[in-house]
Amino acid sequence: MTAGISSDHELCWARVRGRLRTELGDAVFRNWLKPLTFEGIDEGTAMMRAPSPFVRDRVRSQYSDRLRAIWSVEHPDVQSIAIFASSRGRSESSRDEAADAAPEQGMAAPAQRPAALKAPAVHGFSGSDERPDFEAPLDPRFTFDNFVVGKPNELAFAAARRVAESETVPFNPLFLYGGVGLGKTHLMHAIAWHVRQRHPSRRVIYLSAEKFMYQFIRALRFRDTVAFKEQFRSVDLLMIDDVQFISGKDSTQEEFFHTFNALVDQNRQVVISADKSPTDLEGMEERLRSRLGWGLVADIHPTNYELRLGIMQSKAERLGVEMPEKVLEFLSHKISSNVRELEGALNRIVAHSTLVGREISLEMTQEVLVDLLRANDRRVTVEEIQRQVANHFQIRLSEMHSARRSRAIARPRQVAMYLSKQLTSQSLPDIGRKFGGRDHTTVLHAVRKVEELRGLDKQFNDDVDLLRRMLES
Repeated sequence: MTAGISSDHELCWARVRGRLRTELGDAVFRNWLKPLTFEGIDEGTAMMRAPSPFVRDRVRSQYSDRLRAIWSVEHPDVQSIAIFASSRGRSESSRDEAADAAPEQGMAAPAQRPAALKAPAVHGFSGSDERPDFEAPLDPRFTFDNFVVGKPNELAFAAARRVAESETVPFNPLFLYGGVGLGKTHLMHAIAWHVRQRHPSRRVIYLSAEKFMYQFIRALRFRDTVAFKEQFRSVDLLMIDDVQFISGKDSTQEEFFHTFNALVDQNRQVVISADKSPTDLEGMEERLRSRLGWGLVADIHPTNYELRLGIMQSKAERLGVEMPEKVLEFLSHKISSNVRELEGALNRIVAHSTLVGREISLEMTQEVLVDLLRANDRRVTVEEIQRQVANHFQIRLSEMHSARRSRAIARPRQVAMYLSKQLTSQSLPDIGRKFGGRDHTTVLHAVRKVEELRGLDKQFNDDVDLLRRMLES
């Protein structure tokens, strides 16, 4: 069977598409009907081809009635329609396809059901402009060229670069972890940019774990889990930011677990980021933590002075401003919490100089950033305290959150709770939550116990004093 396509048929198809867009809306049309290819009319059957069996089945079940009705109006000779999938040959019987194209009974009218998810075979997991509406936008500043490499982040940078440049999957997953503002998101954006530029045909999804959960809940609500699974399990590169967000959310973890396994089994690359290593993620299923640690786990350590200075010099150069070296050195020394705060300080100085017309100097910097500098003079985080105490007493950081009660573990944990109370503005309940979900009475007991031991044991008191000086320096 060979079907010819005349100019008259092409005009009819254009009118059919126009009416479908008007009746069903842009979202439904773009996701499901725009991808159809018209292949001609044969013996009263209008034949269309879908890019995948998934799209074909969706159009058949949801929109075939309306397609047939509009075709009949636009071209009276058309009595039926046939929708093929690209994977099937053109020589197949149009009669069989037309019979298969009959819609299922009892389906909701298309206009009454929202377009839930886009089919991955149709649009945008590559370099095209049409991307899933849930996908997080990529920041054009976050590329490998703009990432300043130093000892604290060199492993993470090298691993991210290997994933982006490799023709095969080097390690699966790549798990990046570290504190706020240390460069995890920058590296994930850089991977996505690099892959899309070098391999535009590859399907890439980058989104936060929160968005992943939202899409899963939406799919459940609209009974569209098939589309959800098809969407996330057919990509070449899946990137999930801040995976700790799904801790304690069992249903989302279950779906993420199966999605992760499906992609790894197909040798598709997965990149994950979090604020803690897989073994330290609280509220995460053991099997999922084990899977997340399968590949390469790369820690991004807090920045040192040299790295912060390099970042400031690079940032000033990109802004095109002349910054006195003394100002850059001062900021790199005084603001050590995270890179975002450091860059924000630089932006404030440049904005003040531009708007007020004042020359950038050390004195001006101190005046403009007086609030930020005052806050950083005493800012110590509970996480930093936990790291310092764990290193000092030579225990694993994860023991700060564990349920173990042996003295070798419990005593350092109590010291960390004590220092958290002394050096941060966190409340007792907030501190307890950062130590494995303990309640405030446990923290209060730890504070009193450490105070008691400091009066009885000189060596113990010296250890606590040393830790305090290290954290305050």
